[in-house]
Parts: sequence; C-alpha cells; structure tokens
Amino acid sequence: MYETRSVTDKFFLVIKGLCMGAANKVPGVSGGIVAFVGGFYEEFIYSLQKINVKAFKLLLNGRFKSFYRYINGTFLTLLIFGMLVSYFSVSQVLDYFLAKKELLVWSAFFGMILGSIYYIGKDFEHWNRRTIVAGIIGLLIGISISFLSPAKENDNLFFIFICGIISVSGMTLPGLSGSFILILLGNYVLLLVDSVNALYETFAEMLRGDFSFIQNQARLHILNILAIFTLGSLTGLVSLSHLLSYVLKHYKHITTAVIIGFITGSLGVVWPWKKTIYKMDAAGNPLIDSSGKAIIVNYERYFPDFTLGENWWALFCIASGIVILLGLEWYGKWRELSVKSIK
Repeated sequence: MYETRSVTDKFFLVIKGLCMGAANKVPGVSGGIVAFVGGFYEEFIYSLQKINVKAFKLLLNGRFKSFYRYINGTFLTLLIFGMLVSYFSVSQVLDYFLAKKELLVWSAFFGMILGSIYYIGKDFEHWNRRTIVAGIIGLLIGISISFLSPAKENDNLFFIFICGIISVSGMTLPGLSGSFILILLGNYVLLLVDSVNALYETFAEMLRGDFSFIQNQARLHILNILAIFTLGSLTGLVSLSHLLSYVLKHYKHITTAVIIGFITGSLGVVWPWKKTIYKMDAAGNPLIDSSGKAIIVNYERYFPDFTLGENWWALFCIASGIVILLGLEWYGKWRELSVKSIK
C-alpha cells in the first residue's frame, strides 16, 4: 500500500506526467527515462501490474473505492492526466522548437540522456559477469535500433494494433523510444500526427455543435485507426507491465544492466548533429502531412564543425541537459532528507 500523498506530491506527479508525455512524442526520447530518473519507475510498473483479474472483479462488483485503491489510482490518474495534457499542449510547444531550433533541442535531449546514464549507473554496484554480458546485449540492441531503416506507412488495423503494443514500450522500457519505433514501422505520422490532429479537429467541431464529421469517411477511418491504436497501447501497457514487474522482482540487477546498456546504445538516435531526411514527391519536394509539416522518414548523422558558432551553443545545451538531470537528482535527495527529518 502506497503512502498518502500531499498536495505538493500530487502537483509534481502531474508535472512528471507532462514530462513523460512530451518525451514519448519525440522520436529518440523515452518517457521511461523520465520515470526512471524521476524515481517513480518501479511504482509506475507495479501500479500498472495491478490492473489484473482481481481489479476487474472489484470493478464488476461495484467496489469502486477498493478498485481505485488496489490499482494505486491516485498515482495513475494524475500521471496519465499529465500525459494527456502534454499531448495537446507541451508536446505542441516542443514541436515548435524542434521546427525552429532543432539542433539545440536535440542537444538538450542528448545531454539529459547522458545525465540519465550517469544517474542510473553511478549507484549500480552489482557489475559481474552476468550483468556485464546483459549490459553489452542492451548496448548492442540500442545501437542496432539506431541504424535501422524505416518501413512504409501501413493502415492495416491489425498492424495498427501491433504498433500500439510496440509504441507504448517507450513508457515502460527506459531508453526505447516508442516514437522512433513508429518511424521505423512507417506509421509515426499516421498515428502520432494525423490521427491526433483528426481527434483534436473532431472535438473542436463538436464543441461548435458541428457533427458533419459523421459523414466524412476519411475522418471516420482515421478516428477508427486512432481507436485501434489506443486499444493496442493499453494492451501493451498492461501486458508489458506484468512482464516487467516479474523481471524486476526476480532479475532486478540484470534488468538494470540491460537498461543502462540500452540507454547508452540509444544515444545514436538522439545524436544532435543529423540531417533530417524527408519523404519526397515525384518532383523532389517534401510531402506535407495534414498538419502542414513535412513527413520525416529518417535521419542522416554527421560530426560537427566547431568553427560554426551554433555548434558551441549545441555543446552548451548538452551541458545544460546534464545539469538539469543532476539538479533533479539533487532535488530528489533533498526531498527525501526533508521527508525523513519531518518524520
């Protein structure tokens, strides 16, 4: 049973949800890293693991309070609320800065992930033959994923469901970016841009009393795709959490070693100096999605020329990202000491 949370704790849970939501939408960045560094990863996994047969029995029997307590409802509700708010607000701001200051944004993310590797690894004192092998395996998988080529867009509903299961991995597996996986599967624009925009437009029309979308077959089709994707995401979230809770319980040190290796290998995905490769039409012009953005298919990485001033600013952003993570670590320790002193 988890402790009763103060108003401040609840506020910061929403903030953590905002950060997870923003991170999940950016290709190369994992919301799971936010949970891991924020110190609530295990609670997140174990809370999701509570969504099981017993929880559904409580729900079906009308024992709503018992159901809410059993699944750690306050924690999950506030965290998921923050993610949803982020999806339609913070992530939009992030999209803007990615369009205007792409190098600096990627640099900050790169620094934050470097900081997270230090944060996770500095207190890990269980390196042995098994954990070293596990770490190397995680490293190789992370590097391999970084250099895979993306597939073509596919709106088959079964495939969309599978995409949902796979994409949610970014929330449960630190270092694995669900958004980047969707790029590799060819469905990033369809599922995280077009479908979200369609849902936003539909809600906006309904608030104006306009229900003409019911006659719009293209809109209904993409909303159906979003529904299947959401169902797949929920399925993946619950099923992966059960698997991970078992793994964390029985193989915690090996799992941590794999995560450290995997996050290190994934640095290639968020390498700041890269040229964006867009999907082109027959005339050689970038194809534009329904939101007015050019469709990204992959990235071409290169090493920076430090005679250019912007690259020094990028280094400053990398350092800032590391400092942000170290600041979060300091805050976590300070808060822990404050709670102990009060008790």
